[in-house]
Amino acid sequence: MNFDELTDIPDIVMEFLQYHSTVRGHSDKTVLAYYTDLKILFRYLKRIKRIVPKDVPFNEIDITDVDLDFIKKIRIEDLYRYQSFSPNSGKSLSAASRCRRTSTVKSFYNYLTSKRHLLDNNICLELDMPKRQNSLPKYLEENECERLLAVCNDKFGARDYCIIMLFISCGLRISELVSLNLKDIYADHLRVIGKGNKERVVFFAEGCREALDDYLAERSKMTDIKDKEALFISQKNGRFGSRGIQQMLEKKLIQANLDPDRFSPHKLRHTAATLMLKNGVDTRALQEFLGHSNLNTTQIYTHLDSAAMHEAAMANPIGKKTKKSD
Repeated sequence: MNFDELTDIPDIVMEFLQYHSTVRGHSDKTVLAYYTDLKILFRYLKRIKRIVPKDVPFNEIDITDVDLDFIKKIRIEDLYRYQSFSPNSGKSLSAASRCRRTSTVKSFYNYLTSKRHLLDNNICLELDMPKRQNSLPKYLEENECERLLAVCNDKFGARDYCIIMLFISCGLRISELVSLNLKDIYADHLRVIGKGNKERVVFFAEGCREALDDYLAERSKMTDIKDKEALFISQKNGRFGSRGIQQMLEKKLIQANLDPDRFSPHKLRHTAATLMLKNGVDTRALQEFLGHSNLNTTQIYTHLDSAAMHEAAMANPIGKKTKKSD
């Protein structure tokens, strides 16, 4: 991440972002979310405290002068009002966005108090998280998974079949899938780099092994591959990227008479998790298998051995499906 481009934030925020990037090893996506949330926070505070004229557009409010003295004057009531503030008038903030904002602020204050010892009092210890509406994630039923796999029968069928199989069998994130290299593939497992550059082992069953073998046989026939290390190759001979995979999946969903607005690569990850849970996988094994740091904000992360994760992979019925068994 190029921090030199972030010239519109105060030094104290820059130091916080660099800490999370370099010390905590958080992804650029996470750091950019922190950047955006804190930028909105300080612009909002300047607006409600009438430090800037009303006619100054919100996105042009200068916050580079925000310092520790400014932060010390922030009250918990200010933070509660910020939770639901939207810079776009008339547009309400989703529960997920409110929770993310609150997590950002809590992390920022924890950094100032526990890591830098710049503040004596962490007002965010009393800051409650907004309540999120619990909703069941959308997922494909087993027969719908089979319909989706069945339409992978064109020129790039072996590749697309393999990609979808890895999604619904191994529960990979799209970022994890596009970053896979040939060297990450082993006899019965993948080496996956997840969020925060955390490495984990993801086992797969015979259906995935067959799908990989079929695709690798097709890949070996390709010429002029631009990224020799990449596992999945696009039509233009480069690494198959996130947008390309999303477009491919949308096309396949339509062909399978499934709603492309309801399902995405991340919903296929939900599908893998749901199928494993339905087939008796322990939630702690699933936690490790999917690369979650915790199941919710209060549950302690539990490390399980490879045998439990291997059992998780074997419990997904789609992962066992081979073309020969059709």
